[in-house]
Amino acid sequence: MAGAKKKLVTVCRDCHRVVDGEACVICGTSNLSTDWAGYLVIIDPERSEVARRMNIKLPGRYALKVR
Repeated sequence: MAGAKKKLVTVCRDCHRVVDGEACVICGTSNLSTDWAGYLVIIDPERSEVARRMNIKLPGRYALKVR
């Protein structure tokens, strides 16, 4: 598909949550970035070692590193 635009995925700089709108639904900030790396899906934050280390309390899509 020639000429198709790729949608930029934005991530909250504060909590690393992947954001669909203009502000983060978790912390309410509009401090978003399109410069991020490492896609992470947390299903059960209580049993996830990665979620514990990143201080993630809610299931969802997150970025490992946000610039």
